[in-house]
Amino acid sequence: MTDAGPAHDECQHSRRKPVAHPPRRTRLVVALASVVAAAAASTAVAGAAPSGELAAPPPRHEADGSYVVVLTEPPAATYEGGVRGLAATAPADGERLRAGDRAVRDYRAHLGERQRELAAGVGAEPLYQYTVAVNGFAAELTAEQATQLAADPRVLAVVPDVPRAADTVASPEFLGLTGDDGVWASLGGTAEAGRGVVVGVIDTGIWPESASFAGPPLADAPTGEVGAAYRTSATGTAVLKANGDTFTGECEPGEHWTAGLCNGKLVSARYYDDGFVANVPSEHRDPNEHLSTRDGDGHGSHTASTAAGNHGVPMSVNGRAFGEGSGMAPGASIAAYKVCWQDDDEATGGCYPSDSVAAIDQAILDGVDVINYSISGATDTLVDPVELAFLSAASANIVVAASAGNSGPGESTVAHNSPWVTTVAASTHQVYEGTVELGDGRRFRGSMISDAGVPEQTALVHGRDIAASGADPEEAALCAPSALDEARAAGAVVICDRGVYDRVAKSAEVERAGGVGMVLGNLDPAETLNADFHSVPAVHVGADDATAIREYAATDGATAALLVGDRTDLPPTPRPVLAGFSSRGPALANGGDLLKPDISAPGVDVLAAVAPGPHDGNDFDFLSGTSMAAPHVAGLAALIRAERPEWSAPAIKSAMMTTAYDLVLPSGEPDRDRFHAGAGHVDPARFLDPGLVYESGVREWLAFMEGTGEDTGVPGVEPIDPSDLNQPSIAVGALAGRQTITRTATAVTPGLYRASIDVPGFTARVTPSVLSFGRPGQSKTFEVTLTRTRAALDEYAHGTLTWSGAGTTVRSPIVARPVAVAAPGEVTGGGTDGSVTFPVTTSTTGDVDLTLRGLVPGEVTDGSLTPGAAPDPEGNASSQLVAFEVPEGTSLARFDLVAADESADYDMYVYGPDGAEVPVNGATGAASERIDLTAPEPGTYHVLVHLFSSPDGSATGFGLRNFAVGADAAGNATLTPDPLPGRAGRPADVTVAWTGLEADVPYLGLVGYADTSSTTVVAVD
Repeated sequence: MTDAGPAHDECQHSRRKPVAHPPRRTRLVVALASVVAAAAASTAVAGAAPSGELAAPPPRHEADGSYVVVLTEPPAATYEGGVRGLAATAPADGERLRAGDRAVRDYRAHLGERQRELAAGVGAEPLYQYTVAVNGFAAELTAEQATQLAADPRVLAVVPDVPRAADTVASPEFLGLTGDDGVWASLGGTAEAGRGVVVGVIDTGIWPESASFAGPPLADAPTGEVGAAYRTSATGTAVLKANGDTFTGECEPGEHWTAGLCNGKLVSARYYDDGFVANVPSEHRDPNEHLSTRDGDGHGSHTASTAAGNHGVPMSVNGRAFGEGSGMAPGASIAAYKVCWQDDDEATGGCYPSDSVAAIDQAILDGVDVINYSISGATDTLVDPVELAFLSAASANIVVAASAGNSGPGESTVAHNSPWVTTVAASTHQVYEGTVELGDGRRFRGSMISDAGVPEQTALVHGRDIAASGADPEEAALCAPSALDEARAAGAVVICDRGVYDRVAKSAEVERAGGVGMVLGNLDPAETLNADFHSVPAVHVGADDATAIREYAATDGATAALLVGDRTDLPPTPRPVLAGFSSRGPALANGGDLLKPDISAPGVDVLAAVAPGPHDGNDFDFLSGTSMAAPHVAGLAALIRAERPEWSAPAIKSAMMTTAYDLVLPSGEPDRDRFHAGAGHVDPARFLDPGLVYESGVREWLAFMEGTGEDTGVPGVEPIDPSDLNQPSIAVGALAGRQTITRTATAVTPGLYRASIDVPGFTARVTPSVLSFGRPGQSKTFEVTLTRTRAALDEYAHGTLTWSGAGTTVRSPIVARPVAVAAPGEVTGGGTDGSVTFPVTTSTTGDVDLTLRGLVPGEVTDGSLTPGAAPDPEGNASSQLVAFEVPEGTSLARFDLVAADESADYDMYVYGPDGAEVPVNGATGAASERIDLTAPEPGTYHVLVHLFSSPDGSATGFGLRNFAVGADAAGNATLTPDPLPGRAGRPADVTVAWTGLEADVPYLGLVGYADTSSTTVVAVD
């Protein structure tokens, strides 16, 4: 099960709008209670008592000094009544505290008197008294006085009053950017970090009033200073870039947006709404949405400020200050391109590919240096308009950072599988923790951002056990809206299972039912922990801990306290750890011959700017997703581009990948699964001195595409083995016995480099194993030969290649899957008479018997649909249902939907003989869709064709071709040679020849290889 909505792992934008969470009221909580963890951590380590003796408990506080004492009674800002003779003072939603009201004055006086009484009781004198945001006082206390106060039931916390460093967007510190020895300092300071670089953010827009985007007014004329922005016309803008070129943009007016909103930081703002307007009537737009670059969601502001927001911006959420924040490249400029839109219909909102491609096109024309694209993409093809647009961007030397997707932890869920894009996974960086203390003394650590817990032992119940009358207990276990019984939840800490509903919606249900706290428990060990702002104090725990807590809750008299901070004796929480939601490889689009994701960056509980409307009035908020990871890499790429303007986009990507380091598992052990984060976690401390880089360009990328079986339509492009594309990673999706892979390294730092390689289950050799570079820019080619020894067939082995020299190391991740037979997954040909020849490699020296099934003609349905309505099996202007019979003994059924216009977006849904939709995604962002079913159940299948969008909202044609390949040859084709002579690790040619096919009819066949699961589809058009 997964959650949905903004407090969910799915912060990466997709074409489908996430389910909205129910509105909730967020209370102002005690602001200083969050430091209880620091106080607890400093207090107490008790030695073991000698045998036969009892040791006295250690003092709660062991030193004299200044303390802040927080009382349990609410301050005036949150007091809702309850004290005889004192009216409630908490303001209503949307209103301010009326400090001059008699009720407020009386209640504050009451609190002040109680504070003085409490202090006098231990002989202390308050230095400060707090009665509005916090109920408490500051005082000089002895250790004994502090211990006495901590034991008083009227006291929530006694906290040492010591200075603390700012603890905000923690990723700059985590990444080594801050401090006198940090990367920013080495680049001349934060004002220079990224100066003269423009980061294009393609997203939901931007909130220009945010302090993260404040900047000097645009100059009236160019000054000649790198990074200075100026006007070129009433709406036009320009920036002198670090490489001497000029960025030219526009501050495009629109709804609630004027040309005057751009400045020296936010240098350009454009929006693309044709796809949205064509498909969504104005009455269905979200009330926060405007037809301009103004952010209607907050997502775009978050990604933009993470990449290049201003340095030193004070950030707070729900009244709690988190210190000062910064983007990765605070000196860089931002160009916002809005392509994502919100509406009130889940089926039609989101980011239209037509709008995205228009934005990418314009960003190239404008001259951005880096693009961040935190939007989902196709997982199984490179022939996608957005991916191809990014090929053009990369060929224009623009670094493109894209989110890997939030469909983890399943394998082969990663999106943006093109080699010209840096695909970013999400990992942890900052830890906001709390502790569940059970009545039996056991403690469990989890995520908690609340600064007020449930400090006393309180009744503990599982949601399943307190279902409301008529509610499904399974829904109550999830703390679904209105699922909990108020009488049994009142005053209790409720355990809620993760999944289905927003995490914050669960705590809202606990609050509605009268609960005072929540334990949010994972069900899957791979799920990440998230620190959300909840309606009641909440601790989010992992699956194993959640099981133990649920079991204890089932016992009589079960109680629990929720303590702020880590109160356990466990080792520090390991980091960085891959987020559970982060999509994994191997990539489907390239037959496993390209490793994705490329790299990871912080993507869990990232604090950055947002649009206040959709975020409870907050200017900043915490979000999680690979959407949050990608802009870290985009901003870091801007740092490199500013410092090394002569480096190519592939060199920048390579430098980040080959200097990355391994993530860790939740256990603290190294995470060497290369499908999690590719090269590992980005390391800014090293990427400016990578030693060697791996370069590639548009011709190589096109040759790579041809090698994967895609027809680029570009004359003169010869296919290459996809594994030979000159990437900083190595991947072989099907290795039969032995394979040699070629790479070319280019020197950044000359010197002598020696190779070391380790791929478990293989003998690995690098030739030559020593490379000598005499000057920067010199290139050397080498080969990596992998020979299977013990590696299990059909399972990937994970390893590394490292070049050491010139004072650095250059590391490349390696994945290889040994197979009995390596053959292309599909080959194509044409004509009524013809043939196709393709190479097949075996892992043995024995002969391999071949089989041919088909060729069978396809059943073709042509039509035309109009976008705008939701898909409907009953049929409407945007949908058409087609029946297709799959006979007994079918080995392969193919449903192939081809759009007449590559700029359109057709979707396809296939329903089996039982009427259930088959669990295969045919609704991607690509123009056309294809679904293959191996050995399908026989019967009548139904294919629902739906036009999701078209360039101008007009009708667009399609062709649906359905095939059912049986178990035998159809007699219209031959297969030679048969058997295939096996030559371990060496390819041999196989030819399929056909004759007498019907003109203008597509055909499909299947070649099989004895005793293996390998097949090759033969398609004839």
